[in-house]
Amino acid sequence: MINLLQPSVGAEELSAVEEVFHAHWLGAGKRLECFERRLSEYLGRPPAEVLTISSCSEGLFQVVEALGVGAGDEVILPTVSFLGAAHAVRATGARPVLCDVNPRTLNPTVDQIESAITPSTKAVLILHYGGYPGDLIAIADLARHRGLFLIEDAACSLGSFVEGRACGTFGEMGIWSFDAVKLLTTGDGGMIWCRDEERASRIRRKIRLGVGSSGLQRATSSRWWEIDPATIGRRATMNDVAAAIGLAQLDKLQVFLLRREEIAAAYDAQLSSIPWLTLPEKPPAGVARFYYWIQMPIQYRDQLAVYLLQHDIYTNFRYWPLHRTKMYGAGDAFPGADTAADSTLLLPVHQGLSDAEVDRVVNAIQAFPGSTR
Repeated sequence: MINLLQPSVGAEELSAVEEVFHAHWLGAGKRLECFERRLSEYLGRPPAEVLTISSCSEGLFQVVEALGVGAGDEVILPTVSFLGAAHAVRATGARPVLCDVNPRTLNPTVDQIESAITPSTKAVLILHYGGYPGDLIAIADLARHRGLFLIEDAACSLGSFVEGRACGTFGEMGIWSFDAVKLLTTGDGGMIWCRDEERASRIRRKIRLGVGSSGLQRATSSRWWEIDPATIGRRATMNDVAAAIGLAQLDKLQVFLLRREEIAAAYDAQLSSIPWLTLPEKPPAGVARFYYWIQMPIQYRDQLAVYLLQHDIYTNFRYWPLHRTKMYGAGDAFPGADTAADSTLLLPVHQGLSDAEVDRVVNAIQAFPGSTR
C-alpha cells in the first residue's frame, strides 16, 4: 500500500534513542532542553517563548485556556478545521463560530473571518491548510486592528515561512504537531509558541501539574522533593526519548522539505494534462508542502478514491467540515467548504515516497475510467 502520509525514521533515530536508554533517564531532561532550544532557533524566536508538549491537541486546549477564553466568548475558526480545535474552544464554555473557506486553498479569507466577528468575539483560530498560510498577514492585521487574539494551528506548517517569518508566529500563540505522520515526528508530541513569555511560563507550569519543575531543578533547600503547586494543571510533557528522535529529525528537515517539493513538482508536471483535474495553486516561496490535493467534478471524487484504493494507493480528504457534524453543525451555509469537501482528494506526499511510487499514483489516475468520460 502506498500511504498518504508516512514517517521517515531510520538508523539515526534508533541510535539517538539508544543513547537515551544508556543514560538511564527517559523522562524530560537535557535532550528535551536541547530540542526546545533547536526549535526556537528554527522559528527565529527566543527560547523562553517556545515549549514542547505531549501533543498538538493538548496544545490547542492549553493555549485557548491560557488566553482566558470562557463562557460568553466566541472564537472564530474555519469549518475546515481539526476537530480538536473546536473541542478546545467548547471545553472552556466559549462558543465556536464557524466561517467558510476558499474552495481552492481550503483556508479562510480575511473577508470571511471579518464577516463572522461580533461583539462577543475574543479570538480567531486559523488552520494553515496543508502548510499553506492563506491570507495570514491580512488576518493577523485584522486581529490586531479589532483587538482579537490570533491563534495559529500550525500543525501541518512546520517549514512554512512568509516574508522570512515562520508560520505560527504571526499571532498571539501557535501550535505545531510532531505526531506519527507529520513532516517531523517524535512519535507523538507538539510545540507551542507564545508571544508573551509569562504566558509561556504559565503553560509550562500547567503541563507539569501546576508545579513547573521537579527534583534537583528546584533544589533551594535540602528538601528538594517538596512541592508547592501554583495552579491546577495536567501532565502533558514530552520526554527525552521523543526529544532524541526529534533532534535526529531536525537534522534531516531540509532534506525532507526538498523531497516533498520534488514530489509535488512531479505531480504538477504529470497530472496537468488531465482535463477534468484541477491542481493546487503553486505556493509562494518559503511555504512547505504537507498536503498535495487535486480537485475534480463531484461525481468523480469518490469513485477515484475507491479506484485508487483498489490499486493499493491510499487517499482521503482532511479535514471533514465541522458544520457537517451533529456536534458543531448549525444549519448555516458554507458553500466554499462544501465544494471543497466534495471535490478534493489528497494524494500521497511524504519524503519516503519513491519516484516509482509517484509514477504508480500518476499512472493509476491517468488510467481511471473517469478520464475517458
